[in-house]
Parts: sequence; C-alpha cells; structure tokens
Amino acid sequence: MAAWDPFVEDPARSPTMTLSDLALLLDAPVHALLGRKPSKHVYHVAVRNPPEDRELSDPEWERVAREMMAAVGVDPHGDDQGCRWVAVRHADDHIHILATTARQDGRQPNLRQDIVKMHDVARRFEAEFGLRRLTHGDKTPRKWSKTGEAEKATRRGLQETARETLQRAVREAAAAAADDSDFFARIGAAGVRVQQRIAPDGRVTGYSVALPGDRDGRQKPVWFSGSRLAPDLSLPRVRERWASPAAGGALTSMEAWRVAEEKVRQAAAHLGAGGLRQGAGDVAALGDLVVVVAQVSPRVARELIRDAAREFERASRAPAARTLEGQARELYRDSASTLSRSIAGAGHGDTRAVLGLLAALVMAVDASRRWHEAQEFRVQAHAAGRAGRLLREALEVTAGAAASLRCKPLRKEAAARTRTGQRLATVPGARPVAGIVQEALPAHAGTILADPAWPALRARLEEVEDAGENPTAVLAAVAAQRELTSAQSVAEVLTWRLDGWRKQRGAATTGSGERASTASAGGAGRAGSVRRTGAPMPARSLPGDEQGKGPERGR
Repeated sequence: MAAWDPFVEDPARSPTMTLSDLALLLDAPVHALLGRKPSKHVYHVAVRNPPEDRELSDPEWERVAREMMAAVGVDPHGDDQGCRWVAVRHADDHIHILATTARQDGRQPNLRQDIVKMHDVARRFEAEFGLRRLTHGDKTPRKWSKTGEAEKATRRGLQETARETLQRAVREAAAAAADDSDFFARIGAAGVRVQQRIAPDGRVTGYSVALPGDRDGRQKPVWFSGSRLAPDLSLPRVRERWASPAAGGALTSMEAWRVAEEKVRQAAAHLGAGGLRQGAGDVAALGDLVVVVAQVSPRVARELIRDAAREFERASRAPAARTLEGQARELYRDSASTLSRSIAGAGHGDTRAVLGLLAALVMAVDASRRWHEAQEFRVQAHAAGRAGRLLREALEVTAGAAASLRCKPLRKEAAARTRTGQRLATVPGARPVAGIVQEALPAHAGTILADPAWPALRARLEEVEDAGENPTAVLAAVAAQRELTSAQSVAEVLTWRLDGWRKQRGAATTGSGERASTASAGGAGRAGSVRRTGAPMPARSLPGDEQGKGPERGR
C-alpha cells in the first residue's frame, strides 16, 4: 500500500509484478555495493493501533509510513538516494514496513534513536487523526525488574523482586532522612545491606544496596546502585532533599499532624507558582511527603497510603530540570521532617488527628495533577490522579475508623431488638437493607440506591449487622463524620467509611482479646493458676505494621 517509489506496482494487484520481482528491486542497492556485502540488511517495523481506535484508511496509513521512514533516516524527504522500502497492510489495525539498510548511493543510513523518532511521528498523527493519545518516553519511570529477577523471586516464594523491595526501602529512608549519616543509618535499620563508594579524598560519592540472602550464581551479593533503582535515588539526587535544613523541632503527635496540615494546605496554593523548574521541585518534595505520611499513618489506612505513594512516585519526577528553591517545596519538606521526627506510632488520637492532614494531602495531590496537565505531562498527571483516588479512599477509611472510636459498640441483644423493631422498609417491596439507608440518610437515600456502588455498600451493611451491631446507627455515625455533598459517589464513600469502621472494630476486639489472654496467662505469676473458659483470640496484625523486621517482601 506504499513504497519508496509511488510507481512501484503492488504484486497483489499487478498481473506482471511478482513478490520475487519486488524482492529484487528492494535488494538491488545491496547487490550494487562494492566490497563485502552486509550479512543482515533488512529493517522491519510494525505499526499498530489499539482496538479502541478507529480504522485508518490506506492513504492515512501511507502517510504514516512515509513520515516514519523519513524521520528515522531511511528515506528522508527530498533525498532521491535514500533506502528502498515498502509498507504492507494485511489487517485493519496495523501495517508492516520493510526496508533495505543500504542507500542507493552506497552509503549506510544513520538509524540511531530510530524508535524515539518514530514515537515522535506517532504522537503527531495521534493528535491529527483523533486517536488515543499514548505517552512519550521521558526517562522518568522507575527501573523495572528483569525477567530473571522475577523468576528468582518466584523460586524463593517472594511476592516481589529484590529490586522492588530495595526501591521502597531506599525511598522511605531518603524521604525521612536529614543528612548522609541519617540516610545510611535508616537503610541499615530497614534490614538492607549498604556499602558506600568513597573517593580517594574521603568523600562519599555513591552507594549500593543489597537484600540479605540475594546472591548471584557465584554466590556473591547482588548489589544495586541508587541510580539502578530509580532516577531520583542516586546519591546526588538524594542529597538534594536536605540541601537546605528543614525548619522546626519535635512536637507532640497532635501538634505534628495539625502543623503539617496547615503547611500542606499553604503549599498546595503555591505549587508551581514560580514556573516549570520550581514546579518540578515542588512535586518531588510532595512525593517524599506522601512516603513519610505512609510510614507514620494509622494502621487502618497505612496500606492504602503506601499504594498512593507508589502511584505518585512517577508524578514526583517531572520530565524537566528542577530547582531546589520554592515556597511549596520548603513547606512540603518541613511537613515531612516534622512528621518523621514527631510521630512515634499510631494510636487512637492519631486516627482522629490524621483526618485533616489526609484531606489536605488529597488537595495537594489534586493540585499537582492540574499542574502536570497544564505542562502536558500526561503520564505524571495520570499517576497523580491514581494516587489521589487512593488517598481519598484512605481518608474515608480513616474517617470510618474515627467514627468507630467515638461510638460504643452495641450489645448483641440491643442490636437484635433494633433489627426487629426499628428497621422498616419505607418503600413497598424494597429490600430490608434499603430501609436502613432510608432511615439513616433520608436526604441521600435516592441517590445511594441508584448508585452503581450500592451493591458494595449493601454488602458492608449486612456484614455490620452480622457482627451484632445496629447498621442504621453505624451508617448514620459514619455519614456524620464528614460531609457527603462533594462526593462523586456517595455509596462508594460510605462503603470506604464502613471498611474503616470494621477494621477499627476488629483491631479493638483483637487488642482486648490479647490483653485478656496476657493477663490470664501470666498475671498471677504461677502457671496454671487461672482457669481458662475459652481459647484466646488469635493475634491480628495488619500488613506493614511489623517493627524491626526490615523491608517487606510483599506489598
């Protein structure tokens, strides 16, 4: 459907041209070369559209093929001595381009960076033809694990590779550290092996990390330098985080959450206000703050915030040079430093106090998404959007947990009376659970029952009732925790809050069971002096709550 010469006949349509004739024409410049002929002289590339794109016509595909061959240097525009090529379309959604890597003047084409150049052409045609806009390689993604690393992790029974474990451990250390010594100490405390690269003058110029037990075929540790983990984890980029000292000292837990919230809200209004370079530094500092919040957040939402930090990692690396000055960057850095110094653990007070910071963090991540969109950094904008959704879920889960802390659990007998006497379906033929919503939230009942997320909310309410609690009172309690008018899906938000309620109730039940078991086992000082009436409740630990066990092997 296209060729270097528009007058070349198509063997599928011509009564005189055959495939052998076309092959001879393509190979003619190779046979005309003086001296030794190259052993491989065929250049082949396939260009495909995703299934959701519209079907392109033959003239449109011809333009794509000609522009790509011109861009990579196979057949530049206006050069009648370029390489010979043909484009073949044997399906609706893609073409194959075949070229001879010998110019007609006997020289070799320069095919350096050919894939990048073809990507540039593809991005232009995506906009012109109204196709799905794909992303351009901007050298900001993390270093992905290789196939051998994934296979080794599978053999060892690990849920993630050593590279991924090291990436997370080093990033957490870098986000919270105040200087070189603090950085390396935090890596060691995470259970990771670290070795420093020291120059002859005694300066530390780099570092490498390895996971204990991770060895190659020669039984030597598998070391990863910081730059092999991610673009912003090399030692010079890590040191940028503490180029200027963070302000403030250690505060009480409640004060730390409050101060951090105020600074994050201020920073969201200034993000990127100083231009592209300042904005790149601002989002980098915001990424570190999300990592620190994930480390010090309450257990009930810790995994969600860790997932958000992982998603925002790409958004924190804007494809532009960054400056280390800027009001938003300093505020984010100060907030991260305050939290890492002041929050020793997560308790009931932290669950309630963290709500304001999470709300401010959602606002800050949304501001970063808008900034990335304004700069046309589509990959980073999408990453910020995904992180923002996870943070919203973490916020609502924490709100549900805070509501659980404020409300005393209902006795099963009282809950049973409530089920038989109070919960009434106000609409004839409606399911009983719908009556719970109509009684607890009459202003939102119609919207909730028509929401696609209603089945998930109904399942949560049934689980609350099965646990022996009053679902109407529980739903009203979690709904009153924060406003619902700004929610895109009220049913989804309430589902998240009920998840937090159930997690907090489960943690409280487990904690009381553990305390009772401890007291009965050793409180009297003599073994067997206390008669047990039942088996002790098994200890329940949430992922990521281990202390002093090194980096996690699985997410």
